[in-house]
Amino acid sequence: MGLATAKKLASEGMNLCIVHRDGRVRMKQIEVEFNSLRELGVKLITFNKDASSPETVTEVLTELNGQLSGQEKVRLLLHSVARGNLKPMYSTGGEPTLELNDFQLTIESMALNWYRWAIAINQAALFASDARLLALTSEGNAKAWRAYGAVSAAKATLEALCRNMALEFAPIGLRCNVVQAGVTDTPSLRMIPGSEAMLELATKRNPFKRLTTPQDVANVIYLLCTNESAWINGAVIPVDGGEKIV
Repeated sequence: MGLATAKKLASEGMNLCIVHRDGRVRMKQIEVEFNSLRELGVKLITFNKDASSPETVTEVLTELNGQLSGQEKVRLLLHSVARGNLKPMYSTGGEPTLELNDFQLTIESMALNWYRWAIAINQAALFASDARLLALTSEGNAKAWRAYGAVSAAKATLEALCRNMALEFAPIGLRCNVVQAGVTDTPSLRMIPGSEAMLELATKRNPFKRLTTPQDVANVIYLLCTNESAWINGAVIPVDGGEKIV
């Protein structure tokens, strides 16, 4: 979803700073994707680093501050981090089960880290006067799936953060929302135990009889960056073709 969004925003002329975490095997293909973004004529800064590390936040913002002109600011902070533990709470088969530190790592990476980036960018005075803060959630925020407990807790935390960030950052012009994507066939989803059944069920229950795509999500994120969307704040926005109503 992050890459699809980068492509959509770049096609609309938005410069990009991407923080990602990829191993050497994947970097060849990742560089091809990055070059395709540059060919669209936008500026692109990339960091292959752990986005949940405070040191990464400092390094990225220092570099970004040095590269931005006096008129350039951060218009969008999109948090799209999938780093969590997918262990069951209980097992009779001897597989590892969730410990408290599994919850802590998942909530830190997938929720609190969004707030870390937001306050760091604000303290560096890098936000545009009408900036947007967006993060991604899922239907697992309210539904129980086996082995999804830690991620579900992170998504619930993410949405609680959104409400208060929307309220408390409004005086400085920031708009804060969460996009709830429908079931999307991504590498992260494929890691969830039982994902094949989840994909099949989502296709059947969706009114349009298809899965949500990364492009569907990217299109809505782009819309939330427009001037016309400025009055949307503190919302959890479903992007699922009506999947959740069935």
